[in-house]
Amino acid sequence: MAPRFTVTYFIRAGDAAEAKGRALDIALEQTVEIPRTAVPKGYVEDEILGRLEMLEKDPAGRAGYLATISYSEDDVGGDFLQFLNIVFGNSSIKPGLKVEDIDLSPGLLGLCQGPRHGIAGLRARAGIGENPLLMSAIKPVGLSAAKLARLAHDFALGGMHFVKDDHGLVDQKTSPFEERLKACVEAVGEANAKSGGKTSFVPNITGPAPSIIERARQAQEAGAGAVMIAPALTGYDVVRTLAADPDFLLPIVSHPAFAGANVVSPDCGFSHRTFFGTLHRLMGVDAVIYPNFGGRFGFTREECLSIAKACAADLGGPRAIAAAPGGGMTFARVPEMREAYGKDVMYLIGGALLQEPNLVDACRRLVAIVQS
Repeated sequence: MAPRFTVTYFIRAGDAAEAKGRALDIALEQTVEIPRTAVPKGYVEDEILGRLEMLEKDPAGRAGYLATISYSEDDVGGDFLQFLNIVFGNSSIKPGLKVEDIDLSPGLLGLCQGPRHGIAGLRARAGIGENPLLMSAIKPVGLSAAKLARLAHDFALGGMHFVKDDHGLVDQKTSPFEERLKACVEAVGEANAKSGGKTSFVPNITGPAPSIIERARQAQEAGAGAVMIAPALTGYDVVRTLAADPDFLLPIVSHPAFAGANVVSPDCGFSHRTFFGTLHRLMGVDAVIYPNFGGRFGFTREECLSIAKACAADLGGPRAIAAAPGGGMTFARVPEMREAYGKDVMYLIGGALLQEPNLVDACRRLVAIVQS
């Protein structure tokens, strides 16, 4: 018998009988996709068919139940996308179902080895010990490569550990990818030479499928310190493939663009912790950007802290990654963020710095506040 992994779903249902019926339907839909009476006896029924392991009233008080269903590693076939398909393939189309948690099996831990660097590797690259990490973004789209590089220089001179492209910067005529990459790596290098710092430039490699791996390689060859990619736009296995590539050694930062529909519904999609925490670690990202509570996107404090907890939870193998809350971050909120997240966090602060009259001084003030 092959090892099995489990997925826990929230099921919107009026009573236990309805919830059990829906849970058994998930077990069928996610594996054999045929009527229960048509499931072949023997191996298919005993191994491949999903099994309902537990059903209980939702302890969080929602109008529904939690169902834990186990699945065989044999159905995965060593394929990461088939793993995702089993977790929430066809059933994702049905209303009132939400993936709450995933518990891994040994085979999945072998398939999904996780990030190459994790938060410890990012800290080592920045040379900061156990302090929080700081990241900012050059923007907006429409500026020339030279102007964006100047921003990157000033962020670095001010002490930011990572300076990334805005997620909207790709290969526009005002700032082509290769030109911007070269200019920003050089600008950050100049700032590091002046300050003695170890700031890394992080280009956005999100783009057409044929260009993603090529841009990643260009970034590594040019001296970038990491790359950023939006998995919901490019595809999840693209990120996993890049993280597992023995010739690609840079950390990977994920951006949440196009991912909102996966988490914003109270009873459809994924829990925040599972999507931004567990799944991103299995993909192999080293830092996951997500909207911070109290900002302009509406994530709650509880949801955000659940992501941070999932980024650090013991999964039996994959390294802990950096939770990188952003969106609406300000100087005034730093104490609140420190109280909420502690030290194991990467603060993403952009607009609050860009609106300051002296960007270098503003960054230095921020560094002092975070490290105090």
